[in-house]
Amino acid sequence: MRDAYIYDSVRSPRGKGRSDGSLHEVTPVKLSADMLNALKSRNGLAGDEIEDVIWGNATQVKEQGGCLARTAVLASDLNERVPGLSINRFCASGMEAVNLAANQVKGGAGEAYIAGGVECMSRVPMGSDGAAIAADPSVAMKTYFVPQGISADIIATEYGISRDDADAFAMASQARAAAAWSENRFEKSVVEIKDQNGLSILANDEYMRPGTDMQALGALKPAFKDQGEVMPGFDAVAMLKYPHLEKINHIHHAGNSSGIVDGSAAILIGSKEFGEAAGLKPRARIRATAKIGTDPTIMLTGPVPATQKILDDSGMSINDIDLFEVNEAFSSVVLRFMQAFDVDHGKLNVNGGAIAMGHPLGASGAIIIGILLDEMERQDKETGLATLCVASGMGAATIIERV
Repeated sequence: MRDAYIYDSVRSPRGKGRSDGSLHEVTPVKLSADMLNALKSRNGLAGDEIEDVIWGNATQVKEQGGCLARTAVLASDLNERVPGLSINRFCASGMEAVNLAANQVKGGAGEAYIAGGVECMSRVPMGSDGAAIAADPSVAMKTYFVPQGISADIIATEYGISRDDADAFAMASQARAAAAWSENRFEKSVVEIKDQNGLSILANDEYMRPGTDMQALGALKPAFKDQGEVMPGFDAVAMLKYPHLEKINHIHHAGNSSGIVDGSAAILIGSKEFGEAAGLKPRARIRATAKIGTDPTIMLTGPVPATQKILDDSGMSINDIDLFEVNEAFSSVVLRFMQAFDVDHGKLNVNGGAIAMGHPLGASGAIIIGILLDEMERQDKETGLATLCVASGMGAATIIERV
């Protein structure tokens, strides 16, 4: 097996996922093509060295459908001989694209790939694909399906995570993201999005609310309480699966859950030989990848078993990891991860996360890998782990090492 290296990583700023968001006018194809073009120009690529573009997005309908990866290649400055593969592992789609590309390189199936993803949630709303996991009664009954917000509240109830715990974590995410932007920690990777006339559309993450405090968060109504409790409520479904719970403690709301945004990210992955031929220096080695299925009702606990699996597979322990990025789908997801592995918050999501900056579903996995790499370089750390929870009960993880 050969080694697979990360040579570069870029991402767009994240725009509010509403009709008044700055990126609402930008199509998924353009946003994706902008990332491909950024990697091409930054690394002096000719455009035909790439074996494939593997691109994740979670809602693959309308303008995000029809093998968006190939359409993005054709809309970009890459050579038309470069194919494209669209994949969907829900929230982990961008990470799975990176992991798949890395494993293709390791297995000798090509020298270089671009992997990442996109989600334009203001243009293609989450759930608009009518996924069977939620819409088909025969599947929903078998899996004891509940919406993700209810799942996040089940985690909080099962593992003793309070509303104050979740709100304090959310406040820290906002403060850390604001500090990261004020200190220009993202400048190496964020690509300004411009219109066809070269005028700026968006240069920074616009979802953030840096003035957030505990009082403001405390005033917000639990977002999933009515969904859970009003008959016929999802809490009753969940307690068929978890009869030891007397009730579901509904602690999540818009302030301690991930933001709906538009965004894209791309990572250039290649072999040692590719780097030598292109005159590029690798930034990190992708040491290990993992994915796993979990209970589809509680749904969002995947980062814990995925991390245990990737550590076991690579002969490592949690103490071998210097920095962590755990996608902030909901506060309880990350707090449960920290609880399970006794991880110091000072080593985890040090620049904030999706609660502050937003979660563009198909891109987030690639985004957190890129943020992790930049932070490892900034702090001169050796090893980092990125992981996400995934809808319908899955988890994914990636370990990278500085070169």
